[in-house]
Amino acid sequence: MSGLYFLIIALVLAFLLFSIWKSIQRRKELAAWATEKGLLFSATKDRGFDDCFSSFGCLRRGHSRYAYNIAEGDWNGRRVMAFDYRYVTGSGKNRSTHYFSAIILRSDVPLKPLSIRPEGVFDRVTEFFGLDDIDFESAEFSRRFYVKSPDKRWAYDVIHPRTMKFLLSMPRFSIELDRTHVIVWKNRRFDPEAFETTIAIAAGLLDNLPTYLTNQQESKGG
Repeated sequence: MSGLYFLIIALVLAFLLFSIWKSIQRRKELAAWATEKGLLFSATKDRGFDDCFSSFGCLRRGHSRYAYNIAEGDWNGRRVMAFDYRYVTGSGKNRSTHYFSAIILRSDVPLKPLSIRPEGVFDRVTEFFGLDDIDFESAEFSRRFYVKSPDKRWAYDVIHPRTMKFLLSMPRFSIELDRTHVIVWKNRRFDPEAFETTIAIAAGLLDNLPTYLTNQQESKGG
């Protein structure tokens, strides 16, 4: 019995050491990428990050939340933040720790709330009960993405045919707009290439905003 006990302890310690080593390697990889791209990098845990972007639901999940491995700076004329995020759900035996990565890109013009994410099986079930999302002329886009906004006209203006084609050509991520920023994220941790892809998605969405819409938003101040 004692031999089995020490084996279990050894396996737990080995797992912990491996996890620490993986975290250190990830931090080094992201720091090198940030330096290459001219971004400032910090591995420090930012426990007030969710309060800075309180309108983004993915940052308000669970408790004991913080952002870390944060790279920020200028990206082709826009302010970007790329980061890892951690939160906890439940407690005791039901406690679970969750991790994901995301980017936040600042918009040059005022925006309105809008959510775009891959559609799942549960969404099709809720649609049966009348809780469906916003549908578009493109049947393929409506089938692949779940879109919500308090302003349906805004959703149609932002997601026009060119933007639908762009999003369909890119990997699937969840996207949210608030008044000043776009967040793109997924329930996994990104490598540098995935961070760049998500930045490209956010930038492409903003670059494809129609001129009449950006002029309208600027004149209204959002």
